[in-house]
Amino acid sequence: MGKYIELTNANFDSTIAEGVAMVDFWAPWCGPCRMIAPVIEELAEDFEGKAKICKVNTDEQQEVAAKYGIRSIPTILFFKDGQMVDQMVGAASKDVFAEKINAQLA
Repeated sequence: MGKYIELTNANFDSTIAEGVAMVDFWAPWCGPCRMIAPVIEELAEDFEGKAKICKVNTDEQQEVAAKYGIRSIPTILFFKDGQMVDQMVGAASKDVFAEKINAQLA
């Protein structure tokens, strides 16, 4: 496991409450999710101390996935101080994710 934060129903709200967070909703059986996993790891290192890079296993944390209406994965949500500010569905490049994170840090 890398520097990303594994979110659960129990720690989700408290983790995203302050600062900027990117949350990847994924599942082990999802091909595109596995494809972007190394990118998520790299982002967690790149943004360490600046933004929280998080993952939610939708198979294990169905409550939080339902709360945010996650219907297809990977879905990536971006939060600033607990409020959802952006979202993406599907795989994307590291640059695209970094750009969205940087937009919230600006």
